[in-house]
Amino acid sequence: MITFAQYLQRCSYEGLSKLVKNVVDLAQKCVVNEDAPECTKSLPSIFLDEICHVEKLRDSYGTMADCCSKADPERNECFLSFKVPQPDFVQPYQRPASDVICKDYQDDRVSFLGHFVYSVARRNPFLYAPTILSLAADYEHALQSCCKESDVGACLDEKETAIKEKAKKISVKQQYSCGILKKFGERTFQADKLAHLSQKYPKTLFSEIAELLTYMCSKQDVFSSKIKDCCEKPVVERSQCIIEADFDDKPEDLPSLVEKYIQDTEVCKSFEAGHDAFLSEFIYEYSRRHPEFSTQLILRITKGYETLLEKCCKTANPAECYGNAHEELNKHIKETQDVVNTNCELFTTHGEQDFLKALLIRYTKKMPQVSTETLLEIGKKMTAVATKCCQLPEDRRLPCSEGYLSVVIQDMCRRQETTPINDNVSHCCSDSYAYRRPCFTAMGVDTKYVPPAFNPEMFNFDEKLCSAPPAEQELGRMTLLVNLVKRKPQMTEEQIKTIADAFTAMVEKCCKQSDIETCLGEE
Repeated sequence: MITFAQYLQRCSYEGLSKLVKNVVDLAQKCVVNEDAPECTKSLPSIFLDEICHVEKLRDSYGTMADCCSKADPERNECFLSFKVPQPDFVQPYQRPASDVICKDYQDDRVSFLGHFVYSVARRNPFLYAPTILSLAADYEHALQSCCKESDVGACLDEKETAIKEKAKKISVKQQYSCGILKKFGERTFQADKLAHLSQKYPKTLFSEIAELLTYMCSKQDVFSSKIKDCCEKPVVERSQCIIEADFDDKPEDLPSLVEKYIQDTEVCKSFEAGHDAFLSEFIYEYSRRHPEFSTQLILRITKGYETLLEKCCKTANPAECYGNAHEELNKHIKETQDVVNTNCELFTTHGEQDFLKALLIRYTKKMPQVSTETLLEIGKKMTAVATKCCQLPEDRRLPCSEGYLSVVIQDMCRRQETTPINDNVSHCCSDSYAYRRPCFTAMGVDTKYVPPAFNPEMFNFDEKLCSAPPAEQELGRMTLLVNLVKRKPQMTEEQIKTIADAFTAMVEKCCKQSDIETCLGEE
């Protein structure tokens, strides 16, 4: 149902139920005889064949019907291009009255949950199907609990808010992962996932990590002490629970990596014999020892080590050349730690508003071509990262900060593809996944940018500056700040502070006057 609803977003539940029955009937037939001709096709092909057999497909979906003339996998890529995220042709969900919803669930649980996954799937055509099943399980638990309460509506409101937040968070992470895979390819994507899984399951052997989710619950003792409860859950809730489980404790007896990767005189032999396998094992070994690092930092360390070996293995004395690898790799660690510590200190010392202002100045100078609204949105997202991560213990700050910043940067880079910003941003977005964040951090003022002509209208203020709600006043100040930096991107921090102080003094003075607008005009 989820798969069909995500491809055929305009179809009714009843219409899709017929397609679901066809596939279920085929599945039951194939259990009896798996060698039957129609049972040898891949699952995606079976689903797409069903869609292509829909009568009057072209009447409802227009040129999407042309996808059926293509061969797989091009046929699937074609269908994917017609999916509409958050479609306006689907009415927003209206929850039935409390007594009705509880009765509907109790009378026909299967139909009720079927309609739930159908409505979520057609509104979120790219959300991973097992995630939707997990959300349905959450919703069922909410109903089981709330239908016993005196105020069913209030109880469901609270539970629904939490479920929506969870769905949004998972969706952002999945879109981020797909974006990285699409932009940087399978090798980078797999390296990033390998680093994360090795941090999460540091007691697991390298060979076991490679076969991970296929048999995790059958080998709980091998993988992690933190997944026991997940493995006891129903199958539809299990995978999401394992994904969200905490990192396992790091083994206490892990030997130093210096001997194997720096002191060993035969490193080049292993590196040249199996380049990718050697580096994959390095990522695994390094990650399981450093849960306090982000996966992006671990990939930078790995890239630094790879570059060093490529250079050293061509010299007369490789071991002497790569003997200082430790110092070289520590440069990446120090850069990242310094950035996190500096920003968290700014945030905790000066507070949310001043931190946001500092970010707006910084990023308006880096990319003044971006609209004021988008710069404010980016600034607020980055401030939210600081709010979330800077309060965490020291060993969780760095992976939290760089992990969430990478998601913000990915969103910025996705927009850059359709609306190019400038050469610096384009370079940082495309050059290297691991170095994206340091690239943005190091980016200076865009020297090719030509500011718009100075417009005195920008400084025409009215009495709203005094009478508007505090949040609106603050937004006005932030907008003014961004527009000011857009016109004078070379301004120093000191010059900006002088103007900001003068603006604050003007507001304080004029808001006390009887004729506010005349005072503002003069000032």
